[in-house]
Amino acid sequence: MDAIINGKNQLFIIFLRFPDKTTKTQKNSRMARVVVHAPLSKEEIEPIRRDLCAKVRQHTSHVIFDTDTSISRSIITSLRKALHTDVNCIPPSFNPDNAHLLIMDMDSTLISIECVDEIADFIGRKEAVSSITEAAMRGEIDFKTSLQERVRLLEGLDESVLQQVYDERLSLNPGAETLIRGLKERGMHVALVSGGFTFFTERLQERLDFNYTLANQLEIVNGKLTGRIIGDIVDARAKANFMHEICQKMGIEPVQVIAVGDGANDLKMMHDAGLSVAFRAKPAVQSHSDTQINICGLDVILDLVDANIP
Repeated sequence: MDAIINGKNQLFIIFLRFPDKTTKTQKNSRMARVVVHAPLSKEEIEPIRRDLCAKVRQHTSHVIFDTDTSISRSIITSLRKALHTDVNCIPPSFNPDNAHLLIMDMDSTLISIECVDEIADFIGRKEAVSSITEAAMRGEIDFKTSLQERVRLLEGLDESVLQQVYDERLSLNPGAETLIRGLKERGMHVALVSGGFTFFTERLQERLDFNYTLANQLEIVNGKLTGRIIGDIVDARAKANFMHEICQKMGIEPVQVIAVGDGANDLKMMHDAGLSVAFRAKPAVQSHSDTQINICGLDVILDLVDANIP
């Protein structure tokens, strides 16, 4: 086994090359890519490389590599704690050069709020709605049922509140604009899919130039919210189906997609994508994702796209 370090600004990629398990030779060697998002010098990263290599040698037989030759989560976790930054191992099955689409969730992923919670605050029901939202994002409540319950609590609210939430409370998560702009510069398409509402996705599409969007439409009659959704609810399966539909339109495979989310409603599309990214996500989502971002901004996803094998 050997290791190479590629340093680029604040990004370091440690390439671990090791023999095929069966042949024990370098002829059929595989590569693991560990992406370190930290402002470190090459002198500072070198001991990390040595420590990582030592752990690999020590534990190769039972904890380091699974069938896809990924670095074990325990090693990555220890690196994160030591560096106080985001460290990720990219699955060998994902080739950044072939990525053509990024699809992401809206609430608490692209933006810092849960829109339905903030809407409910205008009628004094934020606490009740937030508790349902949290349970749904943890996967404790069926999403369709939870959304219907939350929207029902909004009945009678003036539609002008939606614009107030957008203007006064909605903010992008750090790095969002840099991420979208960087992906566009690389020729990738971007999609926004949400269990939230079209009122917000439509405005964010215009603002950030998303290629595709999908969300739920609130029913409004005589300027008031009725407490109902028009049409089918965008749940976990609908999100995954939307991703597959876009793939068909673009003529690509799901393995060429990066999916980003934070809640249980995102797990299906994240599972089907070539690379899944949990952004400041619930524990259940982090444990079922390829990579996790908890400290840095959304723009570090560009590092994952640029993590090419030398």
